Amino acid sequence: LADHHGSKPNIVGVAAGNADFSTLVTAVKAADLVGTLSGAGPFTVFAPTNAAFAKLPAGTVQTLVKPENKATLTKILTCHVVAGKVTAATLTDAIQKHGGSYTINTVGGCQFKAAVVGGKVNLNTADAAIMARLFGASEELVHG
Repeated sequence: LADHHGSKPNIVGVAAGNADFSTLVTAVKAADLVGTLSGAGPFTVFAPTNAAFAKLPAGTVQTLVKPENKATLTKILTCHVVAGKVTAATLTDAIQKHGGSYTINTVGGCQFKAAVVGGKVNLNTADAAIMARLFGASEELVHG
């Protein structure tokens, strides 16, 4: 997926190097987003792991990666991407500075509401029809 020639790994390279993101990498390829996510950033991906994809109804991923569903898949994936580098520390700081919650806008036009719940950063989305199922399981931040 990515040939770094000694350069800093990009998002796609990081995801491709971690077996927990193999389904995400397959989806990124099917949506033809490898070039975009390998390009100039920085970007942060709220990356669904294979465990998150496994919680989708049977056949969902197989259907989404079909060429005729590329637009839907692209929307879902870009709703997991934020322009800039977001870390747990910067996100927690933003939550505190904004009175306990912070809105994150994604490159796909979706929004997350971030808040600290039980000592952990919690993300909720207003775009439930597009994203809620993918957020039912574990997500990790991937930077590039």
